[in-house]
Amino acid sequence: MKLYDLDVSGNCYKVRLFAALAGINLELESVDVAAGEHKRSPLIDLNHWGQVPVLSDGEVVLRDSQAILVYLARQYGGNQWWPDGAAQQGEVMQWLSTAANEIHSGPNAARLIDKFGASLNKERALEVSTQVLSLIEQHLGKHKWLALGRPTIADCAVYPYIAVGWEGGVTLEQYPAIEAWVERIKALPGYISMPGID
Repeated sequence: MKLYDLDVSGNCYKVRLFAALAGINLELESVDVAAGEHKRSPLIDLNHWGQVPVLSDGEVVLRDSQAILVYLARQYGGNQWWPDGAAQQGEVMQWLSTAANEIHSGPNAARLIDKFGASLNKERALEVSTQVLSLIEQHLGKHKWLALGRPTIADCAVYPYIAVGWEGGVTLEQYPAIEAWVERIKALPGYISMPGID
């Protein structure tokens, strides 16, 4: 099973982190995005969107980190990470959507601007960051984990761009419940880090 990977990508890190926590063996294939490898064969043949991560597992080829998390959790991770029940799956899924929307448009966008020079709206990214982190802070003030009272792929999806948010000027000092959750994730057996996370 191969993951086409970029070490500084939070989306790629979501997959690496989950695989490490769940004991899933991945062969990492580093993609030189700066040189445009993601826009050429063989990667563009696997993912016409020209993005990483891409997971190749036999006949299964998937793009998008959230989709890859669901697949790996369902296929290899067990019910701890992706439950069977419809309501429980919905509870996890709403956080995957938060990762793909508000986290993407907030902390991730701010980091893309400051670290990689992306031409996005920094003021808007910081505004979205404040909104979403305030909501997550409220939630984590009452719950140890994002969903189901235990670590799930919801935590793996939301964590990366919050943890490296400081690279875009999004810090966590005013969010003590989020800071405590970050430390709980770092303490999980099998945890691995990424560039930008202490």
